[in-house]
Amino acid sequence: MGARTDAARADVVAARQQLDDELVLLEASGRAAVDIPAKVRRNPVKTAGIAAGAGFVVLGGPQRLFRRAKRAVLGPPDPLPKSLLPEEIEKELRKLGDDGEKVRRILEHEFVKYLDATADERKKRELGELTTLLIVAVVRPLAQRLARLAVEQLFKPDAQGFQEAFAKVQERRAATIGSSGTAAADSGPTKQEGAGL
Repeated sequence: MGARTDAARADVVAARQQLDDELVLLEASGRAAVDIPAKVRRNPVKTAGIAAGAGFVVLGGPQRLFRRAKRAVLGPPDPLPKSLLPEEIEKELRKLGDDGEKVRRILEHEFVKYLDATADERKKRELGELTTLLIVAVVRPLAQRLARLAVEQLFKPDAQGFQEAFAKVQERRAATIGSSGTAAADSGPTKQEGAGL
């Protein structure tokens, strides 16, 4: 029975040590990932480029560029019409007469003539809108992917930064364990406590 207890104690101590090692690696990785000043010192151009790219995406740069390109290709948008206000429409409808059915037929007939006259223009506009939708469907996911890559690159711990953070964590842990004594480091249960298992 004593051998099984010793084996269980050894397993617990080994598991604690493994957990401790994993925590040290996690802490070092986290510190290296968020140590932006060290990254800037080691690679200032790369870090500035990543930060500028992330800022460009966050501030809506791709959307602005797309709108400007669209305006350059398709021309500026037409201003809103000023001539057809509700009062003017009402006056024109009154000129057509009091017979509602007759007014409806006239409006339908005029609307069909309008649609026929502007069919070519509408087709061109629809083609431009379709092109815009396709461009947005392609450009937006690319911009999102680039933004994700920029953020990942910004917070990715590099090997040198990780090693420096790892060394600092180990030094701090050694100092903490050394100051509290070796009894605190081996906090396993004593034989009397283990007998109560």
